[in-house]
Amino acid sequence: MVSAVFHSPREAAAAPTASAASATVVRPAMPATETSPVPAAKPARDPIDWKGIALRVLPPIISIALLIGLWGLATQKGGSFPTPAATFDAAVKLFSDPFYRNGPNDQGIGWNILNSLGRVGMGFGLAALVGIPLGFIIGRFEFANRMVSPLIALLKPVSPLAWLPIGLLAFKSANPAAIWTIFICSIWPMVVNTAVGVQRVPQDYLNVARVLKLSEWKVITRILLPAVLPYVLTGVRLSVGTAWLVIVAAEMLTGGVGIGFWVWDEWNNLNVAHILIAIFVIGTVGLLLEWLLISLAKQVTFDGD
Repeated sequence: MVSAVFHSPREAAAAPTASAASATVVRPAMPATETSPVPAAKPARDPIDWKGIALRVLPPIISIALLIGLWGLATQKGGSFPTPAATFDAAVKLFSDPFYRNGPNDQGIGWNILNSLGRVGMGFGLAALVGIPLGFIIGRFEFANRMVSPLIALLKPVSPLAWLPIGLLAFKSANPAAIWTIFICSIWPMVVNTAVGVQRVPQDYLNVARVLKLSEWKVITRILLPAVLPYVLTGVRLSVGTAWLVIVAAEMLTGGVGIGFWVWDEWNNLNVAHILIAIFVIGTVGLLLEWLLISLAKQVTFDGD
């Protein structure tokens, strides 16, 4: 039995629209294609500053070349002063065996340098043990500052070699006298710089320590020492330079094994080439010591910028 459904004309007119809406084709979703990851852009490298490198490298090379050139011009006619080539040959021969021993007064230049550095280390170390705490005391306490400052002002300008006879008189030996001379001459920069650093610590820091009722030991270790450390290292650097200058002159007068005595001994032998080599060696060692301490100071110096 077939049943028929009749629609009104209005319903018949709307029927196609409804059927069309119901006949909407749903297309299957296309599978998403995997896109390859975009590589991250590499950071652009800073261009090499060739101009800055040239300004650092070329001036020292030019100055050394000018020095050697003037030296060569001054010695080209001969004489007692050796030429650069002769000095270089003597240096090659000298450093081919720097640690030989032919007796107590005939040793290689390496042993002489090490002995001088040992004396510098002893005198400088004793000066640091005394000078740095003394600088803290002078900078921290006004009474100590007024009591010690006149003595520092009186003794600081004294020539280093003026202290050598005092050391010989007191210790009856050349080696302790040289160490004493280094000690008394290298102590002043550490005392003065440490005291100045303590005096420049902001008063607000000390007021906070007073409010917190910190002990004097904690004030020194927690507040003063970190703030004063750059000043201390500046004094240490100046003291090392002074000590290295003094030891050469002291060893010339006291004798023994050391770079100063070696220079004087070569002068007695009229070996000017070895004297020139010693001058370059002394300058190089002093430069290395100063460079080492400057590098250490940069590691502990706070840059407020």
